[in-house]
Amino acid sequence: MSQGENPGTVRARIEAKFPRGLVIRLIAYLFVGHLFAFFVYLLFVLGGQNQ
Repeated sequence: MSQGENPGTVRARIEAKFPRGLVIRLIAYLFVGHLFAFFVYLLFVLGGQNQ
């Protein structure tokens, strides 16, 4: 960020490009997707230990 910009104008520019609901949904999907990937990884790790 350059010295002339404050965070409010940057945020306004981002929100003008992407609606707020889309940003929230994207963050939620990323979080849930990583949580699901961790769960599947955990299943493989625990399953591998029981052999």
